[in-house]
Amino acid sequence: MTWAATLDYGRKTKNEDIRPGPLRPANIIRNKFPTYKNGSNGIVIKLADGPEVPPLKEVVAKETEELLDRRQRFSVRELAMKFEKGLNTATLLSKEVKWRQVALLERDILLKNLKSVLESLRGQVTGKTKDEIEESISMVEILAVQLSKREAELIQQKTEVTELAKSLKLASEDAKRIVEEERVNANTEVESARSAVQRVQEALQEHEKMSKKTGKQDMEELKKEVRVARRIKMLHCPSKAMDLENEIKTLRKTFTEKSVDCVNLLKELELHKRLKGNEIPVFDLEGLQCLGSMLHIVCQNGTPMDFSNISVQWFRIHPKESNKEIISGATRPAYAPEPHDVGRYMQAEINFGGETAIAKTAGLVDPDAGLVDYVETLVRKPETEFNVVVLQLNGIDQPKEAVHVLNVGRLRMRLSKGKTVVAKEFYSSSMQLCGVRGGGEAASQAMFWRPRSDLSFSVAFETARERNTAIMLARRFAIDCNIILAGPGDKTPW
Repeated sequence: MTWAATLDYGRKTKNEDIRPGPLRPANIIRNKFPTYKNGSNGIVIKLADGPEVPPLKEVVAKETEELLDRRQRFSVRELAMKFEKGLNTATLLSKEVKWRQVALLERDILLKNLKSVLESLRGQVTGKTKDEIEESISMVEILAVQLSKREAELIQQKTEVTELAKSLKLASEDAKRIVEEERVNANTEVESARSAVQRVQEALQEHEKMSKKTGKQDMEELKKEVRVARRIKMLHCPSKAMDLENEIKTLRKTFTEKSVDCVNLLKELELHKRLKGNEIPVFDLEGLQCLGSMLHIVCQNGTPMDFSNISVQWFRIHPKESNKEIISGATRPAYAPEPHDVGRYMQAEINFGGETAIAKTAGLVDPDAGLVDYVETLVRKPETEFNVVVLQLNGIDQPKEAVHVLNVGRLRMRLSKGKTVVAKEFYSSSMQLCGVRGGGEAASQAMFWRPRSDLSFSVAFETARERNTAIMLARRFAIDCNIILAGPGDKTPW
């Protein structure tokens, strides 16, 4: 707000008598003459002293930057606080104007009393004193005029301050109203957001419940459809799988019969050769010459023999080099070939009465049909589990009731019972693995495993095929780790 002084400061005109000017306040004394400017309607405006005013463009740019900065920093609450501060300041200014008005009224009364006293004295004195009293009366009149002008200024200031206070009060009320509206809007938005989140959570929970229900229903429906389809297929059309199984069983039976016939023919041929050389064999090997079977030592004439006083030792013979390799621990009249024996002859040396008799297979030990492909399929898996029963632990017989799980992995083997780990070892050069060599009816299904030097197991599998699969799979994984797994005393790799 710009304050403009309307006083003429005692300037003289041609039609105006020279009279003493009004009293000046003491704060107008300066070191240099002030600068004034004629405004509209004859109003004299005082210009501020100081350096030159900068260009308008720079001022506008600076003020715009400050306003933007303030707009970013001030919130509605801060604006409301500033409006309240302005209202308090306007109230104080209004009170100050009232106090000034009261002081001017008291001065007016004093001047009137002084003028009446001087007029009463003027009629009582004469001469020089009377002139002084008249001069004093004229000064009092001039002072009264100045006071009336000052009173008019104060009234104008009071009006402006009142208007400013009203505007600030309205602005403060508007700011409070805006703050309340913003608070209400914020609370409404928060409540709406909470309700939206709650609705989303409820929708998610309902979707999960529905998905679980539908998933269970779909699974049950699929199971029912599979059962119905199997029933219809079994009732109305022959099963290809069953046909294949029957065909495989027939082929295996035929293969077994042909193998027996072939073995018998080979035995007869060997017998004729020995008869020509005046060598009559005393013992012979009975059983299929393939992996998964059992070989028994029998007398050539078919009479039963007591092997309690007879020592037996089994050997494997390479077909090309004819090297005879002793099978350590194989000293019983029965022996179950293992994957290490495939492609070799099996020979048993029987010592009785100071004489040594030899029983040898007529041909090489054949592999189990499809076993190699099955092992190659299992190699792609990281590990394979087999259900086994522990027969012996460190050579001591164990109860055969509990079922264990033998896990054959890429880097290690693990034997566990439920959640309890009985043995777990990585493949190493000290580990030994082979078929059981002690004989017995279940020798074709049993395996010897020594994970370390102070621990050994004899475990039995459900079938002979599983026993041979576990041995071949473990040896294949060990080869990938640059380890050769063999049985006790084995020297040549398979």
